[in-house]
Amino acid sequence: MNSIENRSFDEERALYGSDGLSVDHCSFDGPADGESALKESRNIRVTDSFFNLRYPMWHVENLVVRGCEMTELCRAALWYSHNIEISDTKMHGIKALRECSNIRISGADIISPEFGWSCHDIEMADTKAESEYFMMRSTGLDFHNVTFSGKYSFQYIENASFSNCVFDTKDAFWHAKRVTVTDSVIKGEYLAWYCEDVSFINCRIIGTQPLCYCKGLKLVDCEMVDADLAFERSEVEAKLTAPVISVKNPLSGRIELPAVGEVIRDDEMFKGEVVVRQ
Repeated sequence: MNSIENRSFDEERALYGSDGLSVDHCSFDGPADGESALKESRNIRVTDSFFNLRYPMWHVENLVVRGCEMTELCRAALWYSHNIEISDTKMHGIKALRECSNIRISGADIISPEFGWSCHDIEMADTKAESEYFMMRSTGLDFHNVTFSGKYSFQYIENASFSNCVFDTKDAFWHAKRVTVTDSVIKGEYLAWYCEDVSFINCRIIGTQPLCYCKGLKLVDCEMVDADLAFERSEVEAKLTAPVISVKNPLSGRIELPAVGEVIRDDEMFKGEVVVRQ
C-alpha cells in the first residue's frame, strides 16, 4: 500500500482513481476549492485527516476512515461507496452518507441532515448523531448504544434492530418494516405510524399519539409515558408496565396494562381488547 503523509490537497480530484493508498495526517482544504478528492478509488485507508471540501469519497470500494474530521463544508462526503469502516470521526457535513452498503460506524460524532439515505447493511455503535430524516429508506440496520436527536428519523427503514439506544425524535419509524427495538428510550410525538411488524421490548416510550395505523405491532414489558390516543387503528399485542392516559380505537389484538385513563371507541369495527390487570 502506497503512503501519503502530512500533505495538503485542494485541487479537483486530487487523488482520483487511487488503488491501495494510505493517507495519514493530510488536509483536503485550500483556495483551489477542488471537489471529489478520492473519487473512484479502491482499497483506501485514511487516518487523522481533515476534510473541508465537497464530495471526497464517491464510488470508493474498501474504505477505512479513522480519527478524521469532516467539516460543515464537506458536503455529501460518502456516496455510492461500499465496504466502509468509519471510527472516531466527526461527520459534520450535510448528506454525509448515501446509497452506500456494508458500513461499520463506531465512536462517531455525526451532525448531518439527511444522513444515511438508501443505505444497506449498516452497523453503528457507541455513536452520537444529530440529523433530520436520519437513515431514511435504509435496510439492514444494527445499532447499539447510539444516541440520536432530530426529527423524522428511521422512516421507511426495513430489517433493523436497535439495542441500548436513546432517541429524542419526532415522527420516528413511520412506515418501518420488520424492526426490533430493545432496552431503549424513545422520546417524541407520533411514534411509528403506519409501521409493519415492529416490536418494542423493555423500552421506555415517551410522547403523544404513539403507534397508530400499525400492523403486526408488539410491545413487551414497555413503559409508556405521556401517551394519549395510543394505538389508533392498530393491530397490536402489548404488555405495558405503566398506566396510559388514553387508548383510542385499537383495531385488533390485546393491550394489557396496569391502568388507563380512558378507552375511546367510536365505531364497533375496532375490536382490540384493552385489559386492565388487577
